[in-house]
Amino acid sequence: MYYKDFKIIISLAISDFKKRFVGSYFGILWMFLQPLSTVAIYTFVFQVGFKAIPPVANIPYVLWLLPGIIPWFYFQENVLQGTNVLYEYQFLVKKVVFNTSYLPIIKLISTFLAHLCFLLILFIIMIIFNKGFDIKYLFSLYYSFSLSIISLAITYITSSINVFFKDMLQIVSIGLNFGMWMTPIMYSETIFNNNHQFILKLLRLNPLFYIVKGYRSIFVNESFDYFITNTIYFWCFTLILLTIGVKVFNKLKNHFSDVL
Repeated sequence: MYYKDFKIIISLAISDFKKRFVGSYFGILWMFLQPLSTVAIYTFVFQVGFKAIPPVANIPYVLWLLPGIIPWFYFQENVLQGTNVLYEYQFLVKKVVFNTSYLPIIKLISTFLAHLCFLLILFIIMIIFNKGFDIKYLFSLYYSFSLSIISLAITYITSSINVFFKDMLQIVSIGLNFGMWMTPIMYSETIFNNNHQFILKLLRLNPLFYIVKGYRSIFVNESFDYFITNTIYFWCFTLILLTIGVKVFNKLKNHFSDVL
């Protein structure tokens, strides 16, 4: 990637981020209102309704929930937006001089800007709650990077297939609904420790398990067993998926302009 291409990618990503709020009365506030309302609903249902108790002592449920659900918001937004990116930017796809492989990256950077805003809010909340800043909070950027790579791997596959199979976006949306409940975000995986070992092993096969546990180990000091094993598994899975994604995208991209 040349410096000129890098400037184009950043410029388009910033424009993409801004245009989502153009013409909206509340503008950028919508970026926060919808996720915060979701957090409020889940907090009420699980804390008030089900009397959920976080596995970490002296941590309110909402503070335990935030480090799990904030990375999910980023992942969900990026995969949904990324799946439709070739349709959204079909005017660029049809330009011979433009490298269409950059489009999922542009969407990734755009959604990452929103994620950084939420991460900053999380930093502030945790600093207030813990009465001070902990340097380990910065390590969350590693998990954000890890989440970005696996999101990009998925969107390379889904965006290229979506050009030829228009139902792909709906399938991805349904898959994300299942994925949210297959990731221990609202609940702790420890509820399966005794009689449901198979379910526990299944949850740990989900690469998002590694991300959520990583965020929580940083912000609420939740124990993260088998960290090295999980890290190796996550990166092997992610790099293989990324390789497949890039190959699928490159194989199909010559036909994008004919179909769009």
